[in-house]
Amino acid sequence: MWRKLRIAVLLVVLGLVAAGAWLDRLRTTSWEHTVWVGAFPVNADGSVAAAEYIAGLSADDLQPVSDFIAREARRHGVMIDAPIEIRLYPPLAEPPPPLATGAGLVTRALWSLRLRHYRARAVDGIERARPKIALFLLYHDPARAPVLPHSLGLQRGLTGVVQLFATRSQSAQNAIVTAHELLHTFGATDKYSPDGDEPLYPQGFAEPERAPRYPQRYAEIMAGRVPLAPGRQEMPADLSQVRVGAATAREIGWSQP
Repeated sequence: MWRKLRIAVLLVVLGLVAAGAWLDRLRTTSWEHTVWVGAFPVNADGSVAAAEYIAGLSADDLQPVSDFIAREARRHGVMIDAPIEIRLYPPLAEPPPPLATGAGLVTRALWSLRLRHYRARAVDGIERARPKIALFLLYHDPARAPVLPHSLGLQRGLTGVVQLFATRSQSAQNAIVTAHELLHTFGATDKYSPDGDEPLYPQGFAEPERAPRYPQRYAEIMAGRVPLAPGRQEMPADLSQVRVGAATAREIGWSQP
């Protein structure tokens, strides 16, 4: 009985949260005003390398992401000068709650509420111009973690948990990952094969009508790789080699379905 009551209360709370999130999603995808994005660095592994990297971060490090969104918005006919503005906030002492691998429905729901609480603590302390979207940038010492955990971008809750390398040599790749997860918060979906990293055709191709089809010149941001031949793709060097494709533009409200 108590378990059923607990689940019922949880569902009510999630329903109220979902209603508020729905209104927020409408506001963030109207593209009538600049959307404020808060970037909150986190030392993910407690390392000296990550601490030193975070200490050297500035707003300029995130500008490539803003420039990419502005460039691609204009290319899709969005007329607002600055679709987003990313503000860098002081580092957070604790990382966001992790999502257990293979989590079930109830566990995922509880994790979602914990993440919202974590987000609220970070954002509610901002007195003016609170960000609509919160990106938690988790930096890792590459010597400790040659492979990073999976990043998340959630439209419900307007939150991104972005796993990044704490090294300048990975700045360009960090920007691509950040842009990818940011667009998830606007409603974009992944466009690569679920059992690998191959971009799906046509939605995962930046230029699906290009003839010949291969090699493509750009990576579609939600596919993440440049298709060179069937079954062969490569990572883009930086955001200059990345585009927002037509399917993604429709999902985030830049064009009509």
